[in-house]
Order: sequence, then C-alpha cells, then structure tokens
Amino acid sequence: METGIDFVQSLQSDVSVNILACLNDPADVVHAGSVSRLWHHFVITNGLSKQLCLRRFPQLSRIARIIEPNWITTEEVNGVGSNNTSWDILKRDHNVYASLLQAITTLNSSQSECIGYAVSASSTDRFPSESIVNTLTTRDRYLNRPSYWSSKGYADPDASETLIYKLKADLCVITEINVQPFEAYFQTGKPIYSAKSVRFRLGHPKISDEDDILQVPQEQPADDKFIWTYTSEVYTMVQENRLQQFKLPEPVLCIGGYLQIELLGRVQKQQADDLFYICVCHVKAVGRPLCPAFDIEILEPSGKFMLRYNPEVFRWMLQSFSEDSNMSPVSSEEEVVEHVGLMGFLVGDYHPGIEAMEWDDDDEMDEPVQPY
Repeated sequence: METGIDFVQSLQSDVSVNILACLNDPADVVHAGSVSRLWHHFVITNGLSKQLCLRRFPQLSRIARIIEPNWITTEEVNGVGSNNTSWDILKRDHNVYASLLQAITTLNSSQSECIGYAVSASSTDRFPSESIVNTLTTRDRYLNRPSYWSSKGYADPDASETLIYKLKADLCVITEINVQPFEAYFQTGKPIYSAKSVRFRLGHPKISDEDDILQVPQEQPADDKFIWTYTSEVYTMVQENRLQQFKLPEPVLCIGGYLQIELLGRVQKQQADDLFYICVCHVKAVGRPLCPAFDIEILEPSGKFMLRYNPEVFRWMLQSFSEDSNMSPVSSEEEVVEHVGLMGFLVGDYHPGIEAMEWDDDDEMDEPVQPY
C-alpha cells in the first residue's frame, strides 16, 4: 500500500492554512483537529475555527473579549497576572468559536419566532388602536376588532416607513422575515395597503441602557437611536393578503437584538382622503436565539462587544435539541456527510459509538495519522 503524505507536516505553514481554510463546515474543522496531535495543535494555533466563524459571520470581527465562567484573564485581575498560558487562550478561543458555529448550524434546523416585543413605528395614523403592537398577533382581527398597524397618509407614493422590534435575545440567528399586508375588509373593495418593497436591518442601540429605548413612544420614529450592522437586499412585496416570506440569502447573526423593517413605497390610496397608506397586520422573524449559552455586552463607545460563553448551558442546549429532534436511526451517506461534515465522514465519526479523538496536550506529539 502506497504511503500518503501529510501536507501539514510537509508543506509550509501558510500553505497548509490556505488548504484547511477551504473547509466551510464547522464539523470539518473540528474533525481536522482530530486527525492527529500535529493537526490538533495546527488547527488551534492557527485559529481555523475563528477564521471560519469570521468568514461566515463578519459581524464577529467586533469581538473584543471572550468571557467564560471560571476563566480569569489578566485584565479581570487588574494586572495581578493570569494562570492561563497562550496555548490555553488559543484552545479556549478554538472551543468557543467551534461551539458557536455548532450552535448556529445545529439549532438552525429547529427554528422559531424570534421577535420579543414592538419598539416603535416611524408613524402611526391612529394610536393606540392602529399601533405597531398589533403586528405581533397572528390574525387580522382581535376581540372582534381589526388588528393592524397603519402609517399616516401621504400624497407621495414613494414615502417610506420603518417598524422596529426587539428580538428575544441579544444574540440571534435570523434566516427569514415574514410580513403580511393588511386587507381593509371593512372598506369598499377590500383594498390591500401593501408597500412596494421591503428591506431589513439588524443591529443594536447606540446606548447600552435598554430602559431608555423603552421610553421611546411607539408612535414616533427611533431609527437614529440604533446602529445597524446588517442591511439586506430590497425585496419586492406583492399586493396580496397573505404572509409573505422573505428568506435571507444566508443566515444572519444579529448582534444586539434589534430588527428594523423598512417599508419602501406605497401602492394603495384610501378613498376617503385620497392619500397613500401602508398597513401591516402581522410580522414574524424566523430563526433561533443563542442565549443563554451565548450572550453579548456592547462596549461603548467603540461599538465592539464582549462575548459571554457558558459551556455547561451549551451542552444542555445541544442535549435538549437532540432529544427533541426526530432523526432517522439509519441515514444515507449523503445525510451523514451533511450532518457531520466531509472530514467527519472520512475519519469515521459517523459510525455509531465512535467519537472524534481528543488529544492530551501534555503528551508528546506522535506521528500523524497517514491519510487514506
């Protein structure tokens, strides 16, 4: 049998990094670190899990510090010193970024409603009966009354509006946003007050005190109080009475927990005053909160943030997800590769009862496992 060549051992370090940087599945990066002790050290020292995280979610480049229970850093002891070596910090960072990727990938298949409450609308025609709060009910009628938000009327059909919501956690993965225009069933012809198009933004407040945000009147604009770190493409809305789904090209990590829906243009005049309105009866953000395993704290005035990671809670979250999922006991090779990644499939992690190898960092490095 011909002996293979271990490129990590044979090639220059930067060349090997470029090769392994082509891995785009978090499971592949984790399993690459299980091939041998040499690969284990190489993956961690070169921060491959962090690189993959930043490629998929550029917003994470603003992480200033990682906080983990029972982890003492030099800054936290005010210069007294730290017992953690550079290798310990590299290994901690590898575990945190790999866990974050695993959480995003795994929990992505178990999505839910992510909006917590309504914050404000750029305008409201009749407050509070036509408040933004009405958009969080799933029906266009509540207690035998119409349930919807309505903008003020404008003669300009290009006038836009914004709706702002607080998500259920400060760190969420969002995959799609749904908006349903309101059909005024009580008006002649049952007109539908849709927008021409829609755009979405995700971000965090300029101020850290959320109580100040809660003081903003819901019928007044609050867009200038936020920093939007993600802006979507513009999606066309149709003038139909249905929940319209706008799927984002890639899952987006919302850091700060706020969503803005920008409604662009107007298509329907109200017969009574000959003005254009936009009305929405329901809004939904689909995704998954990452709290309490992961949480963030915005650092002012830099806009960077601390990432808090609790490994015990993370393991509990994964265990709960595993118990709730209905995975088939026998999977095809294609399903296995999708679940554990190509590298996991190749090193045999798909076999029942076999787990990825863990290396004792105190042991001497052995010869790398020969590639197949």
